[in-house]
Amino acid sequence: MAATSIKDLQAIEVLDSRGNPTVRVFATLENGVRVSASVPSGASTGEYEAVELRDGDPTRYGGKGVLKACANVMEVIAPALRGMDAREQLAIDRTMIELDGTENKARLGANAILGVSMAVAKAAAVSEGEELYRYLGGSEARRLPVPCMNILNGGEHADNSVDFQEFMAVPHGAPSFSEGLRYVAETFHTLKKILEAKGYSTAVGDEGGFAPNLGSNEEAIELIVEAIEKSGYKPGIDISIAIDSAATSFSTDKKGHYNLKWSGAGEMTSDDLIALAKEWVAKYPIILWEDPLAEEDWEGFAKFTKELGDKIEVVGDDIFVTNTKFIRRGIEEHTANASLIKLNQIGSVTETVDAVRLCIEHGWRAFLSHRSGETCDSFLADFAVAMGTGHLKSGSASRSERLAKYNRLLEIEAQLGPDALYYWK
Repeated sequence: MAATSIKDLQAIEVLDSRGNPTVRVFATLENGVRVSASVPSGASTGEYEAVELRDGDPTRYGGKGVLKACANVMEVIAPALRGMDAREQLAIDRTMIELDGTENKARLGANAILGVSMAVAKAAAVSEGEELYRYLGGSEARRLPVPCMNILNGGEHADNSVDFQEFMAVPHGAPSFSEGLRYVAETFHTLKKILEAKGYSTAVGDEGGFAPNLGSNEEAIELIVEAIEKSGYKPGIDISIAIDSAATSFSTDKKGHYNLKWSGAGEMTSDDLIALAKEWVAKYPIILWEDPLAEEDWEGFAKFTKELGDKIEVVGDDIFVTNTKFIRRGIEEHTANASLIKLNQIGSVTETVDAVRLCIEHGWRAFLSHRSGETCDSFLADFAVAMGTGHLKSGSASRSERLAKYNRLLEIEAQLGPDALYYWK
């Protein structure tokens, strides 16, 4: 038996950044290496995401417990993987997928499968004496992502009057990751002063961005532009803006009708939202727009991309759910020009890599992302460098579970030294 063979897998229930249970997996190899991996959880989720197995017991955590998923790791997955070489990521992930036997991982739970998948990858990297990003990405893994920092929250991530879920500051004009992070962290703190001066709340949402009640969705953009300028940077040159509408959350039919009720904008169609986006892109330094339309509004998404895809990055999240089947359809129908990539949306490291590779092969961008329910596990940071996709969203300059990813990227940049790359496209 190889020294890198899996000896044991254990799982426990821990709490994520929203105080809800999630799965932490411990992988032990024959050589004594023991590591852990913790699985994130989303609030704004696509209908076709891999299933996050919850216990449904109302007497524990309001039904959100994950004891079943933990038991599946130890009682079903561990016996099947014991003795397999941790370096055989594809074989391990395929074994778990076949063991589950469902299209969406509903039997064992994507949270159980992903926890094992991540932990095994970490254990293999330690055994090989390599950094995780280098183990996963090879010797050429040296591109640091541009940090798309969520500095204003709305939608499902905040209890306020803003319909759109995220407004991000994107430091594409910085010379390095560390400088880019500084640019947007300074903008975040300047924004806080602006909000205080206007009498707005500076409480934060799930991902650490401020969540004030504003007069309109557009005011969020205006405040960020003001914060960029007052921080000493040039909008559109040093720092631009990215938006995640998470439009499924305010769609009345998930296809072509919407109700922006929180901001008072009212009922709108796909064409109305496209017209609004064209107006904003012409007026403000917007560089990326995620989920501008709902997860079943394929026709509207394609219209949006036709109108704006040559000017900005149009990202599909809920519509693609990191699933190669949906991404492939999107490529064929020109639905977008990028896909959001979330590990727990598909449920294994191998399938996530497949989704990234499919995007790159067809000239699309792959936008790596955390979830609103996070842990301090920094796997995502290493994964972003391994994939070399060039941009990442990991929350704001507050909340330790978000900063854990940024701080890990600072470590990686220091390790790479002059070999580190940083650029938007």
